[in-house]
Amino acid sequence: MSAAAHVVILGAGHAGGTAAALLRQYGFEGPITLVGEEPIPPYQRPPLSKAWLKGEADADSLALKPLEFYAEHNIDFRASTTATSLDRAAKTVALSDGSQVSYDALIIATGARAIALPIPGAELAGVMFLRTAADAAHLKEAVGPGKRLAVVGGGYIGLEVAASGRALGAEVVVLERETRLLARVACETLSTFFKQVHEQHGVTFELGASVTGFVGKDGRVTGVTLADGRTIACDAVVVGVGAHPNDEIAKAAGLETARGVVVDLDARTSDPAIYAIGDVAHRPMPIYGRMFRMESVPNALEGAKQAASAIAGRPQPAGEVPWQWSDQYDLKLQIAGYAFDVDEILVRGDPASAKFAVFHLKGDLVQSVEAINSPPEFMMGKQLIGARRPVSKQRLADPTISMKEVAA
Repeated sequence: MSAAAHVVILGAGHAGGTAAALLRQYGFEGPITLVGEEPIPPYQRPPLSKAWLKGEADADSLALKPLEFYAEHNIDFRASTTATSLDRAAKTVALSDGSQVSYDALIIATGARAIALPIPGAELAGVMFLRTAADAAHLKEAVGPGKRLAVVGGGYIGLEVAASGRALGAEVVVLERETRLLARVACETLSTFFKQVHEQHGVTFELGASVTGFVGKDGRVTGVTLADGRTIACDAVVVGVGAHPNDEIAKAAGLETARGVVVDLDARTSDPAIYAIGDVAHRPMPIYGRMFRMESVPNALEGAKQAASAIAGRPQPAGEVPWQWSDQYDLKLQIAGYAFDVDEILVRGDPASAKFAVFHLKGDLVQSVEAINSPPEFMMGKQLIGARRPVSKQRLADPTISMKEVAA
């Protein structure tokens, strides 16, 4: 792309911010416009449910780059602004401030938004989500000693919020519709393990609990009503039941979508001048021979590399094994791969020791690994997933045999 070409990036989250920085790192010299909905520059989001809530981080410490970086590198960062429409024929984007920008290449990095529950009382003050720094600031003000926090949703975000709530001295109850925690994302071994850990830290659980509404007083939430007629008292609620891709602008412009904006291995959409990265992208997963939409920092970074490489005329980066992590109390969970088409689950180590790994296998191939405080199992498992190399189940199950030997 020529030095005068203009790149517009819609979304200043981890994906969009990284793409802007990588374009400069990769030698792209044209103008870049970075459009962000929030009033602050791109920042790391995972610490919001952990370090931020506990007062160990703030907006400055979590920033991907200091604010002055953008001006110094000729990146026009437009804060508190969103795109309202996209004209592919004219190659222009209309913005919420009334302006219009033209592009030669467009990167859609609009992320995803928390799913709101369509139930009575959802508009009450104190019913919160955790997607942004502002969300985290509001939640931090609402919880503390003597407060009772209800968390709707027993997924990773819900459990991280529960752990941070306890660290801040609040009482915490987790309400989960399924009969076990992490039902959509993890195996039963992990569900049981995390439930026991959280109960040891004073968190209580209501499993198989369908939330039917929120009740309040003077406009503020005071309880969560359940399908069985009970009301769970609380001072604040965090709803964490999943996210929906912000792909409306792409749909309206006629781009191909399917649970997100469909892209190829260059992060390119059905329009060759437009790319999509991060939580909004429905992307190929060659390891598994399928398409999938992922929500993780490594996914955001990989998409940013792909789009920036294509725009800057660099070779396509090598494919990566998807991975993510979750920190709760003194536990570090590292996950590599996805448990697609699994026919066997193998536990290596003893969950009672809080140091073990769960391997998901398809035949003798590792599809995914969930490692608790077990970096070697995570790292070597990730290698095995990427290499598609058969493994000996007997050796894998034996923790006296090192993971290097297992993977050799």
